[in-house]
Amino acid sequence: MKPRLSSIKPEKLRAISDLLVVRSQCLEMSTMQKNRLKRMPKSVHKPIQAIPKAIKKELESIDKALDKLINSIAEWRQKRDLLLSAKGVGNVLAYTLMSELPELGQLNRKEIAALVGIAPMNRDSGSFQGKRYIRGGRHRVRTVLFVSMMSAIQCHPKLKPMYERMVTAGKPKKVALIACMRKQLTILNTMVKNNTYWDEKMA
Repeated sequence: MKPRLSSIKPEKLRAISDLLVVRSQCLEMSTMQKNRLKRMPKSVHKPIQAIPKAIKKELESIDKALDKLINSIAEWRQKRDLLLSAKGVGNVLAYTLMSELPELGQLNRKEIAALVGIAPMNRDSGSFQGKRYIRGGRHRVRTVLFVSMMSAIQCHPKLKPMYERMVTAGKPKKVALIACMRKQLTILNTMVKNNTYWDEKMA
């Protein structure tokens, strides 16, 4: 199924995608400098500490630019607000889904999971049943969804119990985490498809 044509100009899609990439790179640089600080002598702490501070200002500038772009398009402003109503969804995940996954809300749950690369694949052959695994898909979406889920499993009213049940049942933590990612994506896909905001009854 092809996604509906959008009135949003391709250059704005690219601008949002590029800003998200730069934002991710800034976060990586900040983490790297903070780790360096732990290994370096105190005599060089001051100049190293200045780098994360500068990066923090740049991140604030990037976030403002992202907000400005989204707010300039009524279609995206409404979609952002809808996604942000969901538990466990912040601006970065919402913006990533909007720019990198335009098919959200237009495919069924299996198709959207496969597109992101979190649908379970199998290695079955005849009577042999191999382990399920994931592959391919849209790496940026999967990465941001993974990071978001690391926080969501600590407090999400639906996903935290789901994760804990799977781990208690003996499932590897990574398998449980990916299952929760798939569940979250299914919920968001349904919300966008039906143009409905988050409801505690969603499961």
